[in-house]
Amino acid sequence: MNQNEKRLFLIKRLLKEQPGYRRVQIPADIDEQKTMLRSLMNIRMPGNIDDEFISVQDEYLLQVNVEKGVVTLSDMEEIQPDIYIWKGDITRLKVGAIVNAANSGMTGCYQPCHNCIDNCIHTYAGIQLRLTCAKIMEEQGYEEPTGQAKITPAYNLPCDYVIHTVGPIVQGKLTKEHEELLASCYQSCLEIADENGVESIAFCCISTGVFMFPNKRAAEIAVKTMREYKEKTGSSIKVIFNVFKDLDEEIYEELLR
Repeated sequence: MNQNEKRLFLIKRLLKEQPGYRRVQIPADIDEQKTMLRSLMNIRMPGNIDDEFISVQDEYLLQVNVEKGVVTLSDMEEIQPDIYIWKGDITRLKVGAIVNAANSGMTGCYQPCHNCIDNCIHTYAGIQLRLTCAKIMEEQGYEEPTGQAKITPAYNLPCDYVIHTVGPIVQGKLTKEHEELLASCYQSCLEIADENGVESIAFCCISTGVFMFPNKRAAEIAVKTMREYKEKTGSSIKVIFNVFKDLDEEIYEELLR
């Protein structure tokens, strides 16, 4: 099957899973098909599916991720020894681990085609990631506390692992507790990365989006926590601060150059 045939196969299979969607018409336009496939993946609850679907999905997503362009450490500028800033889509990074700003449910974003990092990571990793996260949460037996971290395979993403952490939500005035919890996110991610032999980790700007943590203060905490961790432990892990907005790029450039 070529990519178009694979996409149609996946759409048809996901529609078949949803009794209410079985009469939905598949659009002829390729971009609209891509949107439909992503939407169906986003709303799908955690669950097993047959090997044929997984095989076709994996082939399809691997090609999609290649077409987006894989980025390695050699494509980035080393700002300080073992420290990098990179602006762009974190799902393109071929590093040891990327950090996902998750919610307390830990199974991803269910809003179709939402532009949050949680949605993007689950979309391009494949449906296996949601099921893996769900099994972790079922075994844990309670929602993920803010400031901790979990590690999973990355499945179809170029990186080896995804590290999921729940950042603090700032409603109103920023407090010391918010700051301590955000520092704990970075600390927990670095610890679990080193425990699993991860050689490089890409951090998104945890909590600065819909969780409303002030961007500059968040970056200051990120850099301080990273430096203190590396000094205290002697860790040689390479750290990439992945930014998406010009504002965050300017802040990290100011802090690190």
